[in-house]
Amino acid sequence: MGGSQIWLDTTETLTVHEMLKAICVVSANDCCVAMAEYIAGSQEMFVEQMNKRAKELGMNDTTFKNCHGIDEDGHVTSSYDIAIMSRELITKHPKIMEYTTIWMDSLRDGKSELVNTNKLVRNYAGCTGLKTGSTSVALFNLSATATRDGLSLIAVIMKGETSKIRFAEAQKLLDYGFSNYQYALCGSKGDVVKCVEVNKGLMPTVELTLENDCGALIGKGQNKNVTTDININNNISRLTLPYLDRNNDCTEIFIKFDGNIIKDAYFDGEACAISTASTSIMLKEIIGKTKEEGIYLINNYLKMINEEEYDKEVLKELLVFDDTSKQPSRIKCATLSANGIKDYLEKENHS
Repeated sequence: MGGSQIWLDTTETLTVHEMLKAICVVSANDCCVAMAEYIAGSQEMFVEQMNKRAKELGMNDTTFKNCHGIDEDGHVTSSYDIAIMSRELITKHPKIMEYTTIWMDSLRDGKSELVNTNKLVRNYAGCTGLKTGSTSVALFNLSATATRDGLSLIAVIMKGETSKIRFAEAQKLLDYGFSNYQYALCGSKGDVVKCVEVNKGLMPTVELTLENDCGALIGKGQNKNVTTDININNNISRLTLPYLDRNNDCTEIFIKFDGNIIKDAYFDGEACAISTASTSIMLKEIIGKTKEEGIYLINNYLKMINEEEYDKEVLKELLVFDDTSKQPSRIKCATLSANGIKDYLEKENHS
């Protein structure tokens, strides 16, 4: 096969954990092929999946011909595409950094020693990976990632003349980023931003909490220029539908720099639904109950509200009973009123 490998033997068995460790730490090409065959059935089928995913990510300069990166006609990419792929990996699959930050380890009960080919893991503060690569044609390449004070950066170096040059150039790029930029955290996931009144709920108010961390990239020391605006429609004080979502223009938070919007964030609709104690709470209370108990609870709920007025509102939940347990097992979209849910349950109860 050529290139870096751990000399897999057809008679031995390694776990996926061990394979990933070998791939991330020492660029084991034989493990790449073994994993490709395990996942897709063959290296060729896996490469098809790689190219499909590359197109989905917008990696327009990339064509994969193999799964390990050894020189092959038509096997090409760009620094921009490598950055896209790296960002997708560390943001959507952060567990990978448990492997890419390993400096030294071993396999086969200590018989095979692993030393990371990415020297920045040992020498650069905050380094989280990510991957080295070198061939006779591509020369020395590196996608370096690092995080400091909540700011994560990616530096991609391609066609370095020596291994030492790729690490030095990557460090320069990362140093520049950390010296000139910072991440302004305006709120963390789950933070309560505002408390609003709720009509027709079992509780009088609902807390609007952040769906995810809320922040933006700004120049170093420019925190004072960052402001946040909460855009809440006045009608939210008469909230009758339980869910807030990003399609609802009354639920956004705007992060502004010098008065200009640079990023927006959203409230956690699921948390709001649970806290609202409106119809969603009625449904939540039914979970785990029998159909008879569910109908009883709904009847009591309808007595607590103006049934005729509330029946005009469109609800988006419908309990679906599992035939075996006779209990609600999941929720799916529907357009039923509170009475509609009641009628559905009564019909199912008699069937």
